[in-house]
Amino acid sequence: MNPSEETLSIVVPFAPRQAGARGSEVVAADCPPRPVRAVYTVKEVAAMLSLSVSSAYALVRAGQIPAERLGRRWVVPRTRFHAWLDGASGGLAATGTDAQRGSW
Repeated sequence: MNPSEETLSIVVPFAPRQAGARGSEVVAADCPPRPVRAVYTVKEVAAMLSLSVSSAYALVRAGQIPAERLGRRWVVPRTRFHAWLDGASGGLAATGTDAQRGSW
């Protein structure tokens, strides 16, 4: 056996997919739907708000982001967070603060 034949002998044969079946459709059909979680972690909230995790924890501890202590960790109730988020943008000025522009 020459080296090129030896290389070909270790190649795994390709198995074609079934006609009409997509990988994502098969996986989605086989998996049951995931339940909606009742709470977010502070890390998830930080990612949603584009904040650092330490800034998100500071806002949670200050009571500015609605959260609850669950044992030793903070959790953010999903419905309260979204209600707070929907209401948070209503009273803010375009600059992101309550102060008028140029009022030093």
